[in-house]
Amino acid sequence: MHEPGVMPQHEVLPRRGPAGRLLFKITQGFALAGGLLFIALVLMSLVSIVGRKLAAMPVPGDIEMLQMGTAVASAALLPYCEMIAGHLRVDFFTANASPRVRRSLDAISHLLLALVAALIAWRTGVAANGLRLVGETSMMLSWPVWPAWALMVPSFVLFAIAGLYNAVQELRMARIDGEGAPA
Repeated sequence: MHEPGVMPQHEVLPRRGPAGRLLFKITQGFALAGGLLFIALVLMSLVSIVGRKLAAMPVPGDIEMLQMGTAVASAALLPYCEMIAGHLRVDFFTANASPRVRRSLDAISHLLLALVAALIAWRTGVAANGLRLVGETSMMLSWPVWPAWALMVPSFVLFAIAGLYNAVQELRMARIDGEGAPA
């Protein structure tokens, strides 16, 4: 185990090249947009709660907007979390493994994450199109629901790309760690 907030040596992120820096900046932009959307949703929710309590006038459809908005905002945060290796990790079994083994296992986990993110992106896109074709709308506002689903697809695609990038980086570092190990 390690202290909260202190990254163990084997988790130090490798230096990023130009493509990695660009990917990191894009994921930061998505995270910023997601965070700003969360702030807007909180403010809208506060206005609705205060309006409901003081004037019996909540924001119409506030729950629907919260549902759609939080889904989009949450998805936007995932790629950045992957780029900074911020996901929850249980390293109990690998704590005493060599750096090369840990990096190799990390590469596999990033690759699996990328594959799942790609699958989610694909199925979310299919669902968005299906919702568009049938014309499903929200109950209170009668807003079409497919745009919220469609807005999540780029985040999941970026999430998959970040996972692939990190898998490649971990494999490179595993090779470097292996070259320095005694034969």
